[in-house]
Amino acid sequence: MVHDIRIVTEAELRRAVTMDLDTVEVVERAFAALATGGVSMPPTLSMPFAGGEGAVDVETALIDGLQSYAVKILSGLRDTPDLRRPGRDGLVVQFSAETGAVEAVFLDNGYLTDLRTAAAGAVAARYLAPEDVTTAGVIGAGPQASLQIKAARLVRSFERVLVYGRNPHNAAACAADLAASLDVEVEVTTDPEVLVKRSQLVVTATSEQAPVLKAAWLHKELHVTAVGTDQLNRNEIEAAGLVRADLYVCDRVDQCATAGELRAAREAGLFTDEAPPELGDIVTGRRPGRRSPAEITICDLAGTGAQDTAIAAHAADLISETGTVIRA
Repeated sequence: MVHDIRIVTEAELRRAVTMDLDTVEVVERAFAALATGGVSMPPTLSMPFAGGEGAVDVETALIDGLQSYAVKILSGLRDTPDLRRPGRDGLVVQFSAETGAVEAVFLDNGYLTDLRTAAAGAVAARYLAPEDVTTAGVIGAGPQASLQIKAARLVRSFERVLVYGRNPHNAAACAADLAASLDVEVEVTTDPEVLVKRSQLVVTATSEQAPVLKAAWLHKELHVTAVGTDQLNRNEIEAAGLVRADLYVCDRVDQCATAGELRAAREAGLFTDEAPPELGDIVTGRRPGRRSPAEITICDLAGTGAQDTAIAAHAADLISETGTVIRA
């Protein structure tokens, strides 16, 4: 049967879909659906590239109540500046949940993934960070690092941001972007330990294979969200830190056990006989979140297909008159 398919570019998506509270709410509802059994979601299909320099991931999910589902294909490789392009590319295809027909193709180059990941960070901060956050810190200086802080600022009104990046130029650029976007004081630091100890909310957004945050740096009145450990060879938080925390939460336990901080912790002999709570359990009140300001909390975000379906549906609602329509 002939039907319309909407083709939407990254530029068109960026104009229509932004990092705001509506986006946070969309992703929060996806976590709630995961907790209540309203999602059919297979494990992420991940194909690593030789040399451990990246992978291609395929994620999808069907969420009860949504009229569509999405399949996201995202490649994350080593940056190739000689080719004048980043090492990441991809698209999201939206299908009708009733007929299975293709409804839209979002040529987003990972933009929707960036948004849903940052929104997930905001959900984690909303339920797990101390109410009184004066300083937020980010370890990492790429686009996701900046988005994470912008998203966190939607749910916590901190006054200061600390930025650490291995590349001083990238750290300065990230700090400049945040200073221009948020009404906060922004400072670049060359010491991640100092960043953690001065902050009440910290995000790690790197592609590192060895921990960038040590267990000894954790302190009372701190929340940490880790978003960079989404491939088998990555690890951002020292495994002992997960045990030191008063509460360690996964976005999805089976995903984090495959490509998250939980994988590294279990390889170190930790969390072998227990399953941490999931963020959806905290959102729905099935499990308690932060119980007191003094606690240390950690949230491990490896990414879920439910987030991709949710953000694609949100994008479709916002771009109904955008893009090129073809008949197929």
